[in-house]
Amino acid sequence: MIIPTEPIGSIPRPLALIEAINSRPSDARPDLDALYDAAIRDTITQFEATGSPVITDGEQRKYHNFWTYSVEGLPNTAPDGFRIPFSAGHVRRMPRLTAGPFRYQRYADRYLSQASTYTSLPIKQAVISPSALSLLYPEAGIAGYTRERFIDDLLREHVTEVRRCLELGAYKVQIDFTEGRFAVKVDPSGNLLSSFIDLNNLALSRFSTAERQQLGVHTCPGSDLDSTHSADVDYALLLPSLFQLNVDNFYVALAGEPDRVRVLKIIREHSSPIIAYSSVSSRRSDRRLRPPSRCATRCWKPRATFHPGSWALPMIAASPHSATILRPHAKPRLPRYARV
Repeated sequence: MIIPTEPIGSIPRPLALIEAINSRPSDARPDLDALYDAAIRDTITQFEATGSPVITDGEQRKYHNFWTYSVEGLPNTAPDGFRIPFSAGHVRRMPRLTAGPFRYQRYADRYLSQASTYTSLPIKQAVISPSALSLLYPEAGIAGYTRERFIDDLLREHVTEVRRCLELGAYKVQIDFTEGRFAVKVDPSGNLLSSFIDLNNLALSRFSTAERQQLGVHTCPGSDLDSTHSADVDYALLLPSLFQLNVDNFYVALAGEPDRVRVLKIIREHSSPIIAYSSVSSRRSDRRLRPPSRCATRCWKPRATFHPGSWALPMIAASPHSATILRPHAKPRLPRYARV
């Protein structure tokens, strides 16, 4: 979750624990370690109980949020970055990069390492996309540190993070692309979304074919304080572009969709060939996790075969109900990068 830094209207103040977490990076809060550990153990225990062959830790250890966990605490950032408004009326702020070079403060393999101590099952590890972090660079630029140099540093750090997770044994590495749907809202022309797709493809081009088979992309309308940042954007405006990403696995959030069958038909139209589909309910509000055998959607069966060993659930924290799509022989799309 992203903690509000710029509330609008009468938004309730965060709980004392959230305020404590916000006060300084969790790396400097050993008194909170037991709480994080308990949350991770609880998530993994419930996930295992569903019978899922692949699990996640729910991103419980990513203090502050899943979007900027890798850069929280960087000395060369300011708190007044890109604005993300939510339907509940509050606004989140990304950090703003103030000087180069750009480096990650931490990599997601640390979360994978901790989660692996609580389970023997394969783990899917989530990482943030390069396109999301590209929003750290200010529109006005940075003296002595060009956008091109920033992009080079950003791509290097992203590739480093993904490979660290793979080397540690991640079953899949999920690239969180929640900003995809939001990009359509910010720029209905589609130019921003195209730039995001191009930048992410540029990153994906740095991985081998074998590595890309272990990578996936997640998309959702955002989830924070029971609200979203882009649920009002039709998936039909995102999905055709999403499947231009040169990756083999897609994790598409469906829980908040009023017509999931329609979305699945759009997926089927634009994502061929498909070899597997599943969906799962993992709402944090009701804490019920359902196995895939109870969630199959009929409209999908004519064009797909369900193979339990081939699917991986999305993160509990952001994907209450998802379709998992595997595309093992996707045609590569040559990357081109347009400024974002």
